[in-house]
Amino acid sequence: MKIKIEGMEINYINVGEGRNVLVLHGWGARMVTILPIVNLLKHNFNVYALDLPGFGQSQEPKQAFNSKDYARVVKKFIDTMGIDKIILIGHSFGGKISIILSTHYPEIIEKIVLIDSAGLIPKRGLKYYLKVYAFKALKFLYKIIFFWIEDNMKIEKFYKKFGSTDYKDSTGIMRKILVNVVNEDLKPMLKDIQFPTLLIWGNEDTDTPLYMGKIMEREIQDSGLVILEGAGHYSYLDNFNEFSMILKAFLLTEDK
Repeated sequence: MKIKIEGMEINYINVGEGRNVLVLHGWGARMVTILPIVNLLKHNFNVYALDLPGFGQSQEPKQAFNSKDYARVVKKFIDTMGIDKIILIGHSFGGKISIILSTHYPEIIEKIVLIDSAGLIPKRGLKYYLKVYAFKALKFLYKIIFFWIEDNMKIEKFYKKFGSTDYKDSTGIMRKILVNVVNEDLKPMLKDIQFPTLLIWGNEDTDTPLYMGKIMEREIQDSGLVILEGAGHYSYLDNFNEFSMILKAFLLTEDK
């Protein structure tokens, strides 16, 4: 199904009956990657999922969004669906959006589930800064060596050859958006989350390492962290049986 929000066509699905749940995918992913969660919950809940702007079958933003812009669009989606209360489940970048929604629009939130969530600036040691400086020096030399190529083409070739995987996979406006979102730190918001929060993390996650989950557990007042052994960044897929039991126990337990 499609709906237009802020001039963008947004692709979404809605299945099941019961309390409202919204599942948000991560950066570089799409709705299909979270369908196992949707299918798991559709027998007990009214479940929504969407392709975030610029992913899957949803149109790209016309401007360089940041994470708060994504949260605003998701809130408009929630309003358009006529939802007054909702449970948020966010994986990775979807978790980051969930954090923003829960602190900016607390009146609509029931519970939150953050799966290998983004939102914290990673620890950066000497190795990281040496890599950054080497990358910048290489970029400078590349521009000199290939001086006959037009600047835009030159930079594009460089990033395709030497850039990060996410950066190489992004183009145009989505590349600018990626630069915006990776440098945001939501740690100050965590203390303002006042809802029951389940944190699920893979102990072998290298994209949003486990220490980030431990920080979130410490900062979010009513939260608990469950670690899935042997699972990576897509912990819900790597250890789906255990994930399913934990998620359903959390969501189907009524708050006292």
